[in-house]
Amino acid sequence: MAKSASDSPFLVSRRKPDRDSQAEAQVMVDFDDNRAASAMVGPYGQNLALIERRLNVIVDSRGNHISIAGTREGCDAARRVLENLYKQAVSGSDLAQGDVEGAIRAVIAQGSLFEFDSKQPSSSAFEAINLRKRPVRARTAAQDSYIRALKRHELVFGVGPAGTGKTWLAVAHAAQLFERKEVDKIILTRPAVEAGERLGFLPGDLREKVDPYLRPIYDALDDVMDARIVQRALENKEIEIAPLAFMRGRTLTNAAIILDEAQNTTSMQMKMFLTRLGENSRMIVTGDPSQVDLPSGATSGLAEALRLLDGVEGVAQVRFAATDVIRHELVARIVAAYEGSPKPANGA
Repeated sequence: MAKSASDSPFLVSRRKPDRDSQAEAQVMVDFDDNRAASAMVGPYGQNLALIERRLNVIVDSRGNHISIAGTREGCDAARRVLENLYKQAVSGSDLAQGDVEGAIRAVIAQGSLFEFDSKQPSSSAFEAINLRKRPVRARTAAQDSYIRALKRHELVFGVGPAGTGKTWLAVAHAAQLFERKEVDKIILTRPAVEAGERLGFLPGDLREKVDPYLRPIYDALDDVMDARIVQRALENKEIEIAPLAFMRGRTLTNAAIILDEAQNTTSMQMKMFLTRLGENSRMIVTGDPSQVDLPSGATSGLAEALRLLDGVEGVAQVRFAATDVIRHELVARIVAAYEGSPKPANGA
């Protein structure tokens, strides 16, 4: 631990800033834990480079000593980002670029140091999903709200653009319930297969035909669980991955059930799916209303369900925005550009 009067894990000394928020300032931060400080900086200083680009500051690292130069508000924001990342590194969490981006967005959302709301958690205080393979922590305020909703509600809708972590966190939460034996199985489904005749053009048996449509779910499972455990659970049917059509007529008990790409369900399909919920089960529905692939004139089952179930006890809705995209900072700009672009007249 760092030796500071405030018992903080970092030492901070700063030049007294000018009253003008745009005045040049400089902040020096010293960290005691070499390993955590190295993880915070990132390979070849890539985490510091991201902080520089996003907050318009200059960050220099010399061992455990970090200096930040820029405007007063920029320096304060960068310091708080580094403090949050350092706390995560000290706790043993691996820091990816998404964690850095999440910490930056959390600090920006909190505002300047002098308008700081102490009730709003920093990124290091965000909710986490503790898995055997590794802990998964929320990277944005929306993800934090999402994880809290998953822990408290039986039916949760996660709605927003691609890259916000909707499906990935849903799978991580289902894996946690499975590992803790709170549920007996995980059921993952998508409305990806629209008509039986399309399968006939693909080689292999039924599973080999539908696997390409469900590949993103397999990838998420492999990311949060050991591959051998996933394979064994698939063989034992403790993890089931199937097209939405396979859900008809079933009552799903003691299960964590995830419907992905729900924007492509019809009204009847969504009603069918939601009424499969059985005792001691949790259901998570994810989708992006901006990417509906249904025929022109068809009503998205996701949009209808969000409207009809708004305010129903036991149901939570969490909405993500382009600012919550964590795949790559450029993806957020791409999503924002498409959201701001006028729709073609023919709806193409």
